[in-house]
Amino acid sequence: MDTELAGRVVLITGAATGIGRATAQAFASEGAELALADLDGDELERTAQLVRQRATVHTVVADLSSAAGVDEAFDSLLAVTGGRLDILFNNVGTGAVRSFDDLSDEDWIATLNVNFMSQVRAIRRALAVMRAQGSGVITNNASDLARQPEAVPIDYGVSKAAVLSLTKALARSEGPAIRINAVAPGPIWTEFWTKPGGFAETMGRFYDLPPKEAVEHEMRKRELPLARLGTPEEVADVVVFLSSARAAFVTGSVWGVDGGSIRNIL
Repeated sequence: MDTELAGRVVLITGAATGIGRATAQAFASEGAELALADLDGDELERTAQLVRQRATVHTVVADLSSAAGVDEAFDSLLAVTGGRLDILFNNVGTGAVRSFDDLSDEDWIATLNVNFMSQVRAIRRALAVMRAQGSGVITNNASDLARQPEAVPIDYGVSKAAVLSLTKALARSEGPAIRINAVAPGPIWTEFWTKPGGFAETMGRFYDLPPKEAVEHEMRKRELPLARLGTPEEVADVVVFLSSARAAFVTGSVWGVDGGSIRNIL
């Protein structure tokens, strides 16, 4: 199946680990040119090393939680791609398992800045290029919790619900030249879960269980039909498809990669 992605310039935020890294590798396999941004310079360089034999790759270390950081990333990467940008994958994100009562205003703002406003700001910069080119594809990383909220992590779910609303609205305003979709992963076993202070550790504190037992408890509660956590590669494959010519009639859609966690029909 020819994806027609060879030579396309793909910008991925949050590219250092997990879904971002897997997606960079998947696009590299299709012959795309990669522009990668992340705050973690060491892991970002490891991602670049994994794809350099297969693809041209550019990297920038930037804090995408701020407007200045997004501008820094885009200025740097567009300078080395000759101003071209064909595909944007908005992937950067953060989260911890906390109840509503645990969250301060500052916590809410921090979550929204990374998970939602980073996407708003990145899209703003990407659209300026894509409109001038007359084409482009944007895929936003949301979550199954955007469509089927749980009690925790409430700030994370709310930020991802905003991503879905943004995706739907922009797909309507930017067609037919620019396609905009979202992926909505379920629980995907990545550093997002396993890192210190990540979902597994904070879920353990919330349930008063060791991290691994807490995750297993949460998965039993969600009753996933596939009865396991997903892999970053399984999300990356869907992102590549949505970005490709094979998905030319797909826009304004939300693609669940969630092990069957969503129960509703719509």
